[in-house]
Amino acid sequence: MLMAHPAVLADLLERYEILRARHDEQNNAQTLQRLNDVSYTLCVATGTRDITSALTAARHRVLGAGSKTDADAVKAGPVKADL
Repeated sequence: MLMAHPAVLADLLERYEILRARHDEQNNAQTLQRLNDVSYTLCVATGTRDITSALTAARHRVLGAGSKTDADAVKAGPVKADL
């Protein structure tokens, strides 16, 4: 199976977090569609069938590619960026 580059997964995770927060605040059709799109892309990129599994797999792959440990990632919290 092809594996997405950790940088691609990190970008998708960042987009997911931003859109998830935005959807919780705004709850509009455009944001929901973008959230669904990035969720689907995460599933395809990780070879999973649901967003929970995709998020776990993507985070594991990104953490495995860098020097951060799981504990460092938890301490750092979610990534914030503009979309």
